[in-house]
Amino acid sequence: MGSDDHYPEEAPTHRVRVGAFRIDPMPVTNDAFAAFVRATGHVTVAERPPDPAEFPGAPPENLVPGSLVFTPTPGPVDLRHLSQWWTWTPGASWRHPEGPGSSVRSRGEHPVVHVAHEDAAAYAAWAGADLPTEAEWEYAARGGLEGAAFTWGDEARPDGRLMANTWDGLDFPWRSTGESGYLRTSPVGSFPANGYGLFDMAGNVWEWTDDWWTSRHPDDAASPCCVPDDPRGGDLESSLDPAQPQFRTGRKVVKGGSHLCADSYCMRYRPAARRPQMVDTGMSHVGFRCVWRPDPAVGRV
Repeated sequence: MGSDDHYPEEAPTHRVRVGAFRIDPMPVTNDAFAAFVRATGHVTVAERPPDPAEFPGAPPENLVPGSLVFTPTPGPVDLRHLSQWWTWTPGASWRHPEGPGSSVRSRGEHPVVHVAHEDAAAYAAWAGADLPTEAEWEYAARGGLEGAAFTWGDEARPDGRLMANTWDGLDFPWRSTGESGYLRTSPVGSFPANGYGLFDMAGNVWEWTDDWWTSRHPDDAASPCCVPDDPRGGDLESSLDPAQPQFRTGRKVVKGGSHLCADSYCMRYRPAARRPQMVDTGMSHVGFRCVWRPDPAVGRV
């Protein structure tokens, strides 16, 4: 797991073991999530009014159901300030990805977005599954290519081929070349599968894992006997954002990058890449997939 060659939170490279599991070949789609909502009546976090006590100082007009939506800027901007291309949008949810007036009616095979961690976990429980650990997710994403930079190898574009739904060109977040054909999400399976037959393990949407965020990986084991089995991340307390002490909202690891990953800004459409995501925050580029682990009673996945 991990990488010593890219972003500091991915280091150090270290060995782990994971047990047997099955994983969804594609991210959960809008159609699949709609079936879950029809069966259970689940209301997502983005569709509920925020609790004012959890957001001290928030403007009252923001304390309505909604979510964060990517909004291209009119021209070049300082890439240190994410607020320039993320817009709090009342009414945005998995049903309305860009806010009121948008719909998923023609996007049934696109990955569901605007799902908080508890929404993804509720779907997984309904499906008789779980959310993956970071180790499981990364093992699956590598597709058998241990140590490779990408899910398909070491070249970002082998023979010039676009391998994932990521930002086209260097002019993020204001101008895309349109090479991929998508400014936002794409139908799952639109780009090549990895060596395990899994689609969209790079780009399209970031995907929730069930591990609490840590700012770095543990050191590699000193000997093979000490390599951890099925490791988990940190804990709630250590996952809190030290830059925002007023918000005591835990953060889980998301993996895989999204359609907003640009080589000039966020080259995180790689198996080792990882970012923290507040558990109560779904965004227009965050989705998930599920895993199934062996049932001890029958001895198989």
